[in-house]
Amino acid sequence: MKITRIRIYQTGLPYVGGTYVWGAGNAIKTAVASVVVIDTDAGLQGCGEFTPCGENYMVAHSEGVAALARLVAPKLLGKDPRQVARIEQLMDHLVQGHGYAKAPFDAACWDILGQACDQPVWMLLGGKLTDGAPMYRVAPQKAVDETVTEMNGYRDQGYRQFQIKVGGDWVADIDRIRTTVPLLQPGEKAMADANQGWRVDNAIRVARATRDLDFILEQPCRTYEECQQVRRVAEQPMKLDECVTGMHMAQRIVADRGAEICCLKISNLGGLSKARRVRDYLVENRIPVVSEDTWGGEITTSVVAHFAASTPEEFLQNTTDLMDYNTRSTGVGGPVSRDGRLYASDAPGLGVSPDFESLGSPIEEFRL
Repeated sequence: MKITRIRIYQTGLPYVGGTYVWGAGNAIKTAVASVVVIDTDAGLQGCGEFTPCGENYMVAHSEGVAALARLVAPKLLGKDPRQVARIEQLMDHLVQGHGYAKAPFDAACWDILGQACDQPVWMLLGGKLTDGAPMYRVAPQKAVDETVTEMNGYRDQGYRQFQIKVGGDWVADIDRIRTTVPLLQPGEKAMADANQGWRVDNAIRVARATRDLDFILEQPCRTYEECQQVRRVAEQPMKLDECVTGMHMAQRIVADRGAEICCLKISNLGGLSKARRVRDYLVENRIPVVSEDTWGGEITTSVVAHFAASTPEEFLQNTTDLMDYNTRSTGVGGPVSRDGRLYASDAPGLGVSPDFESLGSPIEEFRL
């Protein structure tokens, strides 16, 4: 089997809630999705997607996929996409870093491999170890009363885990946490996610002012070292997110016992192939993980859902239905969100097809 054509698409994904506010003054209304579609001489087609949460989130830019394609696509044409490790190796040899831009190519090849084997991707990743992954839902930075109303609405939809966005004004953040966390019902969980937004001293102030509450403190500061400063003082469990960038950080976290939970953003880790290795290493060392990505539509959510389904249930903290955060789509089909859980497709491959009506015309195209 050979790759005969590679197309790159871009489309805007407006946030369903209007404006999504997070971290230290970050806000987006429309995220830009980049979708990779790979065709083969066997008639099989695979797809992948990368969508950053804002243009400079984790130094990942929506133009990166198209730029990478111009470098790697000519070398990928004629190669067998089923050999996912060889494709990964080839891309890493051609371009150092920029894993977020490689991630949709990697996903598209896993999609084709699954179709060729007549198996869903979760089966290729080891099998279904979680049937219906528990989801969290984000409550972006708003007035506290609006946040409470939003959380109640999500609770009515079946969500039992809530990510409360903080990281701006640390004094207001204390009030946000002290108001929302006590409203949790039995069995519910909350993450106060600063998205790297606090200085160390202010993060320590927040941790101390909320030490009597049961919640997870998520990525309070920009660097791993800063988060560890806070960790020495905070009594809350710590979840690391943006600084979990690859196996080297996973090894450091395990050696330091530097977090209770690690968030695995698949694009941030360089794609499904690399994320799988990091996930398995952390689980082997008994650190729970989150299956998610930076943002995205149906295609990204499909990858996230298969990743979650193949994660041991005991060590899967949660996942999320990114597709439900947007008013437009990138794909047709894919996972189903129901009663606060995300169910991966049982169809061969990722079980999702590009929504060409929404994607429009390709911005780049390469042929054998």
